[in-house]
Amino acid sequence: MTTWDKSKLPSRHVSIGPERAPHRSYYYAMGMTKEEIASPLVGVATCWNEAAPCNIALNRQAQAAKRGVSAAGAAPREFTTITVTDGIAMGHQGMKASLVSREVIADSVELTMRGHCYDALVGLAGCDKTLPGMMMVMLRLNVPSVFMYGGSIMPGKFRGKDVTVLDVFEAVGTHAAGNMSDADLEELEQHACPGAGACGGQFTANTMACISEVIGLALPHSAGAPAPDEERDQWAYNSGVAVVDLIRKQIRPRDIVTRKALENAARIVGATGGSTNAALHLPAIAHEAGIDFPLEEVARLMRDTPHIADLKPGGKYVALDVHNIGGVPVIIKALLEGGLLHGDCLTVTGRTLAENHKDVVFPKDQDVVRPVSNPISKIGGVVSLFGNLAPDGAIVKIAGMQKLRFEGTALCFDCEEDAFAAVEARAYKPGDVIVIRYEGPKGGPGMREMLSTTSAIYGQGMGDKVALITDGRFSGATRGFCIGHVGPEAAVGGPIGLLQNGDRIVIDAEKGTIDVLVPDEEMAKRRAAWKPRGHNFNSGVLWKYAQQVGPARYGAVTQPGAKAETHVYADI
Repeated sequence: MTTWDKSKLPSRHVSIGPERAPHRSYYYAMGMTKEEIASPLVGVATCWNEAAPCNIALNRQAQAAKRGVSAAGAAPREFTTITVTDGIAMGHQGMKASLVSREVIADSVELTMRGHCYDALVGLAGCDKTLPGMMMVMLRLNVPSVFMYGGSIMPGKFRGKDVTVLDVFEAVGTHAAGNMSDADLEELEQHACPGAGACGGQFTANTMACISEVIGLALPHSAGAPAPDEERDQWAYNSGVAVVDLIRKQIRPRDIVTRKALENAARIVGATGGSTNAALHLPAIAHEAGIDFPLEEVARLMRDTPHIADLKPGGKYVALDVHNIGGVPVIIKALLEGGLLHGDCLTVTGRTLAENHKDVVFPKDQDVVRPVSNPISKIGGVVSLFGNLAPDGAIVKIAGMQKLRFEGTALCFDCEEDAFAAVEARAYKPGDVIVIRYEGPKGGPGMREMLSTTSAIYGQGMGDKVALITDGRFSGATRGFCIGHVGPEAAVGGPIGLLQNGDRIVIDAEKGTIDVLVPDEEMAKRRAAWKPRGHNFNSGVLWKYAQQVGPARYGAVTQPGAKAETHVYADI
């Protein structure tokens, strides 16, 4: 085993010198050898739990990562953190916990790493908020780190057709409209999700998995294999080996996640028609590195990147199809060849993005991913909107949409439950702009996703006949004219809180505008009459989150970030 100089590693505080004998006694109690205690201590953190299929394979993969760490000459120390799984939290009060969990994941991993003075981190994540949460803490701690995605679910089968959980959400609306029987709905729900893994479309988990590779925190190809595939164990092993190499080279996350790397990340979201949630998570990841990267800058890059991957919910294919043609590196190769990525960015391999992908051959006998020269659309799949209704911006996924302009009348609801009830009762009409407000980071609190409502609208065959705007969020699985992150949010007096039923709203995704056609004088009167609203979460974690959280435009973060640091954990 390698003899390590731990004089600059955090774990010297718990493993070196006579005064640390009590500490070492704990390690001996867990079966560690003298040599292992004298080596770097590597945290292997997962979001494993039995909350949902997204996470149930992570424990297996963690064991493979630990074997890799040990083989490379360091000592793995496994621990777990929480998950709030959006598919189960969706459509009720539980969704208020979802975005908050991103901060708790980052905070809890930070506390475990700090408390035990671990030297490096392998982070495995499988569900929407777990991926950005794990990447955020890597940058916050700035110890050598490797991220690995737990993998997507295999497609379900229903009547000979590939299906995902989105089909089940939309079937709820079809069933409510009387166009699907109880028996058919039950059969679909039993077959849509066949085993372990995150949602298969280009929803938030797979969007962030693509980001993990292109931003340089994950090994090339590691995001591709489905969760049940044994190939994923090899990538976990390789990730464990790689993190020890990073300790030797002292390559840290902030060496990797630069402004250029963040720009690459925004590009791949636009290219794949990825989740609008990326416009929330990328500013938050940047914040941990002390980099300003607000919604409008993220969205500009998304828009300026041709849409080249034909993925659900707007397209035909799922993550397994991308894996079968060569994985995320195929998308990266197409963007590199199109001159859209910074190829000189450092990655966890110790090589640059361009070096990692120089031998990747873009496959021509497929239509899952197109070359940049022949895109699905010249405009990226996600764009931002600004105007008098959203002075701080809003975001919409346009991948798969035919109509990029919508003009209609406001139909206002002050919570998602009321809007969903109206949709179920068909108490809306073509041309309505359904407004769901007081669902922002502070006002919710927690910035819920609205997939249940948007899916019900699609299930009723009304997806192209109405628009929906909210200061909350949408699932990566949402499709249609659905605008989220409208800021400032209603709870702080934003214009969305001043809307009244019948107000005329114009949304133009091509121009990037969202406006209400109400005279300034009238809006000023409404603003003067507006009063802040309370909510029922006046204790516990949701209260604490509401006190701390900032605007969606800057990532809905809850602490000052790297700009305010006077020391970095890695240098203790």
